[in-house]
Amino acid sequence: MLKLRSLAGALSSNLCRLASTAHLDYSRYPSLQESDIEETLLRGSGPGGQAVNKTNNCVFLRHLPTGITVKCHLHRLASKNRIEARKILLDKLDAHLNGEQSIAAQQKVLDQKKSSERKRRQGKLQEMKKTWQSRERGENEK
Repeated sequence: MLKLRSLAGALSSNLCRLASTAHLDYSRYPSLQESDIEETLLRGSGPGGQAVNKTNNCVFLRHLPTGITVKCHLHRLASKNRIEARKILLDKLDAHLNGEQSIAAQQKVLDQKKSSERKRRQGKLQEMKKTWQSRERGENEK
């Protein structure tokens, strides 16, 4: 039963995220041309043993038209790091080109609206609770 509840909670949180991303404008999201990217594989650092110390699995990308650089060493495999580095580069490129209209900025605005709405609801609930408590105290004193 507990697993089912946690699964339902995870599904509802994922649905909320999907619903909030439905209002994002992806029309200006950039696309990468492989000819615009300079890729270099470097040796990474940190934990991981021989897979890190003796192999070139850290990916360094440079977007030639804008000069934006990304270094990614999240995984032990270079193939996964290449995919991850391109995602990071796309996000940085979107923020650079679109500014306030970037996906990250749009998501931030939605999160702020959601937070302010949550605070407003909590304040309203607290106010209702205070009025109820004062009403109860008044009836008990009679």
